Amino acid sequence: KDTTKAYSQVPHTRVFWALKTLKSNVLVTLVSVEYNGAVLGDSSKTDVLPDGTAEYDFSTSFECSPDGPNSLDVLVQKPLLLTVLEVMPKEKKKPEKITPLGQAVVDLLPLLQGTALSFTSRRVIIAVYWLDFIFVSQAGLEVTVSTKELLLSATQFSSGNLLSITLEAAYSVPEAFTPDAQENCMACLQIPAAGEKELLLLFKNGILKADGEKEPLPRPKNWPLDPILAPGALNIPDSFIVGGPYEDEDGELTKSEDMEFRIQAESMKRIVWDTEMRCFLDAAAVAVLRTRIAECRYWPVELCRLSTASGGKGKASKLDKRDEDKQIAFHGVAYVNMMHLLCPGVKQIRGAFRVFNYQDSEVFEKTKFQYSIFRDRRSQLSLAKEALVNSPATKTASSKAQKEGKDSNATVRSREMCGCVLSISLCQHWLQTARQREQCLSPQQYSEAGTFLVMEIKLDRPLVPKRLREELLQRVKELIPPRPALPTQTEGAKKVVEDYQKCVTSVAVAILREYHELFGKQLPDQGVMDYETMEEQKRQLNYELNTSGKYFAFKEQLKYSVVKIVREKYLKTTAFETKEQLQAFLSELYVYLVDHMHIALNKVGGNWDVSPAPPPNTTMKQLLLFAREAEANKDLKLASLFHRQVREPQIFPSWLDYGAFCLLYEDATKALECFQQALCLDPQHTQSLLLCGIVAVKLQRFEEAEIFFEDACCLEPSSIIAWTLSGLFYEMQNSYIQAERNFREAKKLLRAQLEEERRILEAAEGEEKKPSSPSTDPGNRQTQEGFFCPHWDVRTCFGSRNKNPTLGLTETHFLAAPAPQPPPCTIFMKTVEFLMKVNAVQFVHKALAHELLSLQGGLSCAYYLALAWTYMLREELPRCAECLCEAVRIDPLNPNVWAQKGHLCYLQKDFDNAKECYERVISFVEDAVDMHFVYLRLGSIYLGEKEYGRAKHIYLLACDNSASCLTWLGVGIACYRLEEMLEAEDALSEANALDNTNAEVWGYLALICLQGGRQLEAEQCYKYTVKLGLHNDALLREIRAAQQRCGFGDPSL
Repeated sequence: KDTTKAYSQVPHTRVFWALKTLKSNVLVTLVSVEYNGAVLGDSSKTDVLPDGTAEYDFSTSFECSPDGPNSLDVLVQKPLLLTVLEVMPKEKKKPEKITPLGQAVVDLLPLLQGTALSFTSRRVIIAVYWLDFIFVSQAGLEVTVSTKELLLSATQFSSGNLLSITLEAAYSVPEAFTPDAQENCMACLQIPAAGEKELLLLFKNGILKADGEKEPLPRPKNWPLDPILAPGALNIPDSFIVGGPYEDEDGELTKSEDMEFRIQAESMKRIVWDTEMRCFLDAAAVAVLRTRIAECRYWPVELCRLSTASGGKGKASKLDKRDEDKQIAFHGVAYVNMMHLLCPGVKQIRGAFRVFNYQDSEVFEKTKFQYSIFRDRRSQLSLAKEALVNSPATKTASSKAQKEGKDSNATVRSREMCGCVLSISLCQHWLQTARQREQCLSPQQYSEAGTFLVMEIKLDRPLVPKRLREELLQRVKELIPPRPALPTQTEGAKKVVEDYQKCVTSVAVAILREYHELFGKQLPDQGVMDYETMEEQKRQLNYELNTSGKYFAFKEQLKYSVVKIVREKYLKTTAFETKEQLQAFLSELYVYLVDHMHIALNKVGGNWDVSPAPPPNTTMKQLLLFAREAEANKDLKLASLFHRQVREPQIFPSWLDYGAFCLLYEDATKALECFQQALCLDPQHTQSLLLCGIVAVKLQRFEEAEIFFEDACCLEPSSIIAWTLSGLFYEMQNSYIQAERNFREAKKLLRAQLEEERRILEAAEGEEKKPSSPSTDPGNRQTQEGFFCPHWDVRTCFGSRNKNPTLGLTETHFLAAPAPQPPPCTIFMKTVEFLMKVNAVQFVHKALAHELLSLQGGLSCAYYLALAWTYMLREELPRCAECLCEAVRIDPLNPNVWAQKGHLCYLQKDFDNAKECYERVISFVEDAVDMHFVYLRLGSIYLGEKEYGRAKHIYLLACDNSASCLTWLGVGIACYRLEEMLEAEDALSEANALDNTNAEVWGYLALICLQGGRQLEAEQCYKYTVKLGLHNDALLREIRAAQQRCGFGDPSL
């Protein structure tokens, strides 16, 4: 605590497993306890029981205070060290022998958890390395550690953070590094604490290893302790270095060109630490750490090599200022990018970081640090006396053995192994180094060798918490509130029509009551009334109503409702200018009133069955196809009409398609409304979330976009597209670290997916039950014809389609186009597939830019086709042609490439080249993705060249592939020109059934009726041709010429 002192105690220690040797049984033992270089005490000598256990009943304690040597920083960083000693029986005239058997360590971190005052730990005893015996069974100590009061409260612990830094190794070190017992390889960095305080973390005793095998994985992490009697006890329990793919690391040297270098370097000369150091940061220190990272992302990790040679008594304590100013030998620095820790939810960064020669100007420029730890903060490091020294327990055992004097060689050997390590401060290290040699590091030596450090920085809790899924859902609901069904409107035109119907119903009921009073009720068994009787009853009823005044009363009841219909429905509030206008309006009003009178009377007449409306002739799939055809013809109004027809309130795919259409033609607000409506219908739909985020970016609502993208990644963490789009968004916001992490997550998922596909393929090939793979079997081909700009439908290198394509945005799977060597699959091209479907041009450009930078073996056909699509949208046809030429060069056998080149020629009015390209597409065994438009445009070219037979054949293929009004219209035109009138009328009837608003269909039907002499039908067809607005002037002139020849067909003549 800050104001009070806490005490840590070891009240009870006992051996719980057997201690037996191969040579003789262990009879008497004791335990020595030490902490932070100080011996806390020794237990009494205890006899080993027959079952191999020993009860020590030994307690000791040490003081833990913020300002003392055993502060919280020391408590989390250093363990309790226990040494088991064997007491040999006394011999004649000789003192008893005490020999170390093994050591164990106890981690004191649980004392900081803030939940309990004590804990019990069972620690395995590691045998001393020079003993020539082993334990029959693994031995251990049971230790209970307790405090008088909590070192940290639960609130203090939860508001703070535990920082762990693991320095694994330095690879590819310079050739000047040679194995030398007199040298100590060290690394150091500083961690900011509250106020002006800095915490220095020193990694020492790095082991220089020569060329050989790689370091094993996983391998244990070590405590930051000096060498002890049992080196295996330095391993931190349940803490390992596990490694991982280079691509998933957060540091440098993660690109594909660095892989081979790193693999070679890991088996060459290297310095290994494998040491973990920890420190606890309170709430103030956490805030400082967060601020310092935000101010400067790069932190320096200094590296040097120091001599441990002693210069004699007294000399080590004197500092020669002249030598102190000399350059430190092998002084290097690595720059660690800490900005990753400010990404939401990130608790750990691990990677390789290049080592450079230490230069003050460069270090200050990158890190804003104005001093070197090894050069300018030596006094702080020397206070800890962190040198190669003996542990106090070792000294105790050695001193007791030395008192025996002149005994056996084993005792001498033990003495030499335990007591011959020098104790020297870090200041003495630099002084002796400066005096004995002046070997300095060449400015380029680290760079030439390519030295890099591998280290890990880990936090117990992220500095920036990641928003929970529940919070994201709530934010999305706030952005898109649920939209209940609109209440029934009780005002306006609908209200007045309903009032009119109610008034008609009331009058009808009153008249029926008068009829019953005059003639009684007509029973069903009385048969059908004859006409004369009915007319007589009608005459009597009219007479009674007129003479009684009821007719006038009924008329007045209807009058007010009719006036409201004129005002609200027809918006007529002023007098008419001419009688003709008045008569025309009265005729229209009369028809309207009679229609609604019949509706009201049908409700009065009883529960008569009303014939249901005929089912629509078109499906949602066909309407989508019609919309794409309208877009291809640049008829955006008609395309919008088809989209509105297919849009159903409870089917979200239709909202996605309409939203993609609106997004393509710069109506982003309406597109966002469509995507939000889809999200309301299915809040768990990842694509809807991504689309909302894409449009929010276009509308510059970046906070909303971040919520949508983050929610999509949280909802479907296995989505490659979600992580990639999120990364592209963060890159637009200049949050490059977060973008890099998201891209890396997407690449990780892609590698796992490709590995799974490879494994399945190998398993299938191993069975060899099928002669052909599913991707080459026409019966098994499944592709997705996505929805975007129809006149440039280019996901062409992404797949081939079958004869029954699906439309819409509900599927995203594709198959590789037929190519000799398919290009490597990347996260960006996968994302481009999705983005082109939804017409997100802004994100397509971003993804293609990354694809351009990421590929090493050249760009793919799919890349150039996607780029050509973007140029086509901007009507930059020359640049589009360049991209298609590159695509043809890369994959000349791909039908999709030739299909898109044909579309380009068609739009440039180069029909000869377009026809050549389209005919080449049809000649391929595999179909192109957009065969529908290939057929339509090739058929139109044949019609223009008057090759009607070939045109008919192509249009029939189009009808078989995906029938539409335009395909049947093409068949009808070709048959009409071939004078096959019956087939022409059948084809045009099919076209009319699919879309009865096509004026050209009615025009050709009028021609056929004129040819057949059917006057009434010819006039009717012509009337609809004119009403729907035929824009084909040549066809209109042909119709009028036929009317002139036949003498009928135009009602106005």
